[in-house]
Amino acid sequence: MAELMSLLVAAGNATESMLATDEAGSVYLKDEPSALFLQDYQWVSLAMLVLILIFVWKKVPSLITGGLDKKIAEIKQQLDEAKSLRAEAEALRDEYATKIAGAEKDAEAMMEGASREADAILAKAKEDGAAMVARRQRMAEDKIAAAERDAVEEVRSSAVDAAAAASRKIIADKHDADADRTLADEVISAI
Repeated sequence: MAELMSLLVAAGNATESMLATDEAGSVYLKDEPSALFLQDYQWVSLAMLVLILIFVWKKVPSLITGGLDKKIAEIKQQLDEAKSLRAEAEALRDEYATKIAGAEKDAEAMMEGASREADAILAKAKEDGAAMVARRQRMAEDKIAAAERDAVEEVRSSAVDAAAAASRKIIADKHDADADRTLADEVISAI
């Protein structure tokens, strides 16, 4: 620890011996470091010049511009692709918009056709219903008429049977064998 302290004190003394102050109170270095009679800013300039010469000798600027040109070409290609994709997307959008409009027109036409068909079906159903009611009414009237005819026939048949039975009874009661001969003779003479 003592050694570290002695090193710090020595560094501080060395720094103080290199610094000086002028009449204005500004601090500056007494002896600026130099190597081969060149100041530090001259060495920096010389190093930059050598570095630039090495860059030119190794064709670094052409490599940089070539790389930038490649990047520009890639970006242009990507932009062209984006433009073509956009044009393709717009064409697809227009195509689908046309298809949608056509589909809407087709749907409207289908709705109108379905409405007309429904009206026609309703009208036909009304006509068929009316025809069926008329047909059923006619059938009922025919059945009623047939039942009336059957009833009239039955009543007539019953009346004929009753009249025949009554006639037989009356004839059997009032006619005897003499009356039958007389009646038969009259019928024969009338012929």
